[in-house]
Amino acid sequence: MMFLFKKVVHRLRSIFLENIARWLVFGLLVGIVSGLGASAFYYLLQAGRHFCFNLLAGYALPAPAGEQIFEAAGALQFHRLVFFLLPALGGLISGLLVYHFAPEAEGHGTDAMIDAFHNRKGRIRTRVPLIKGLASIITLSSGGSAGREGPIAQIGAGIGSAIGRLLNLSDRERRILLLAGCGGGLSAIFRAPLGGALTAIEILYKEDMETEALVPTVVSSITAYIIFTYFFGNAPIFFFPEYTFSNPRELIFYILLGLICVPAGIFFIKVFYAVRERIFQPLKIPLYVKPALGGLAVGCIGLFFPQVYGDGWGWIQLAILGKLGIGIMMAIALAKIIATSFTISSGGSGGVFGPTLFIGGMIGGAVGYSAHYFYPNIVAQPEAFVVVGMASFFAGVASAPIGTLLMCSEMTRGYGLIAPLMLVSIIAILFTRQHSIYARQVQSKRESPAHTADFTVNLFAETRVRDFYKPEKVTPVRKTTSYGQLKKIFSASHIECFPVYDENDALIGSVNWDQARTIVFEEGLEDLIIAEDMMSPVRTVTPEDNFYDAFMKFMETNAEELLVVSPDDGNIVLGVLRHDDLIAAYSAELNRRKNSG
Repeated sequence: MMFLFKKVVHRLRSIFLENIARWLVFGLLVGIVSGLGASAFYYLLQAGRHFCFNLLAGYALPAPAGEQIFEAAGALQFHRLVFFLLPALGGLISGLLVYHFAPEAEGHGTDAMIDAFHNRKGRIRTRVPLIKGLASIITLSSGGSAGREGPIAQIGAGIGSAIGRLLNLSDRERRILLLAGCGGGLSAIFRAPLGGALTAIEILYKEDMETEALVPTVVSSITAYIIFTYFFGNAPIFFFPEYTFSNPRELIFYILLGLICVPAGIFFIKVFYAVRERIFQPLKIPLYVKPALGGLAVGCIGLFFPQVYGDGWGWIQLAILGKLGIGIMMAIALAKIIATSFTISSGGSGGVFGPTLFIGGMIGGAVGYSAHYFYPNIVAQPEAFVVVGMASFFAGVASAPIGTLLMCSEMTRGYGLIAPLMLVSIIAILFTRQHSIYARQVQSKRESPAHTADFTVNLFAETRVRDFYKPEKVTPVRKTTSYGQLKKIFSASHIECFPVYDENDALIGSVNWDQARTIVFEEGLEDLIIAEDMMSPVRTVTPEDNFYDAFMKFMETNAEELLVVSPDDGNIVLGVLRHDDLIAAYSAELNRRKNSG
């Protein structure tokens, strides 16, 4: 017996280790490809911005400390008309590329990744990462008000999906690799290995996480991060002075920031979708023209507030360094909301993570520097509010507090901000949890088609017969009971299945009205046929049996009713379980779980 036990344990351990090793290999493979893809995307994006703004428009966009790859050579001559037209031209080229080759690459990308996970079995067409990457580079390089998170999420997810198809993996495994690719891309492009991995598994739901994908996603994220930093260094994106939270009174202003981010986040979401539904969707023009119109609107705004061009992260760096006034920060936060809505809601290719960090950072900067002006002894480092505002705003609009908190910490190396980051992010998400910038995001795993089978199995296993059968008195039948007497019993009861007992009161079978139908019109058989001649082998359930056990017995017997017997004494019949009651109970439980989710 001990030998058998050890053999089983050894087998289970080997299966477990094989499974872990398998996911480590898959995560490593996806991480390598997504890291290389993120590196190529990043370099081409920086080169495109340098070409469009430094060389064509003669305008040097500020860059964060960790992203100054290209520098303008000599003095620049500003060309206002080129500067104005760049977003429209980029939108037109991007629109032609997307709507001709891969329409699913339009918009902010993360929603498409979420939809592929929930509704498309983790399938993303192979051409989508390439088209999404090129279209996003064109949009962002030309000044479209968007970010790189959406494109890199869809690019990485497409890489994971393609690898899953090449390896002929199951739908479940392909979904996991999709998330691993997404996490790898995010971790690389934002130099945030832990935050990128957690954001990928968190952003699918408003109140849940895809923990099943954690191991391969973390492996992919670390691998992609190492590859990316090999090419571009591991310096954080933003320079941020060392910060230590030490004054509890400062929390008052962080709470105020969180409360301000709530209506601001809801306002952003409403404007974002209002622009799409009320302005661009009703327009009866070719789809590829709409991003050009969105770019034209951005150009108009950019003439007054050039800070809205691109993701604006260079301006976030200036806000951290205290080089932007409170009034301009408030103004460009509002302008960025409008510009981002016109860029992405028109069908332009880009993400919302970058713009939301910009908006949140400017709101945080306005609050922090205002508090520092009036209460310098309490708020000694107002630049901290810029980073906290970044995390708080995105956590609220995307329902992703944990991953965003970590990403902002890693992007600035501001780990001393963890306490206020946690506080403000939770405040933001508590009040905005019914709203999300991601339309395809679902509440929890219960609402995801990807997990329908899981919850059906759980329902089968958790629901007991006692939850839906009705105890009632059932007339017992002796094996010697004649057919004539049985007809009277049948006619006097709404029950169709009756227990048959022998002379020792042992349950030996059951007799059913269906078995009597074939001879109901035969005459002279009332005293010749007895219950023993008609009965079937007894098939019973107990109140403690689960839904699955009862369902399988119905399938095996093809009966409409089963006897319910006591779990302590199989000879005591407590009632009958009807097939219709089983189905009704299943539907009711499904609806209850859905509504309670």
